[in-house]
Amino acid sequence: MYIDNENFEKWMEKLSKKLTEIGKDLKSLIKTDKVLDDNEKILDNQDLAFLLKVSFRTLQRYRVSGQLPFFTIGKKTYYRAGDIRSFVRERADFQTYKQFEKANQLENQP
Repeated sequence: MYIDNENFEKWMEKLSKKLTEIGKDLKSLIKTDKVLDDNEKILDNQDLAFLLKVSFRTLQRYRVSGQLPFFTIGKKTYYRAGDIRSFVRERADFQTYKQFEKANQLENQP
């Protein structure tokens, strides 16, 4: 396949523009404030279902009803450890929560 100089220059110009756009996007990502604190843990659906000993459907019901805060990246659902602690604390008695906390080493985390 033969590419003449004119087509090659047009192609290189398009490529250069695209790389410039990507560079700007990367710079904006680098300069953003931190989304999570350094010590904050996040769990995905599988981790949380295992931790709480519930099904994925139960987690979905909690999310839909607004009882359990979450966020998504792409198609994957995540939960902040602090939100999980609050969720469990609101629904369990003190002794049950302390057992949960001890079993999952959550007492020293923010």
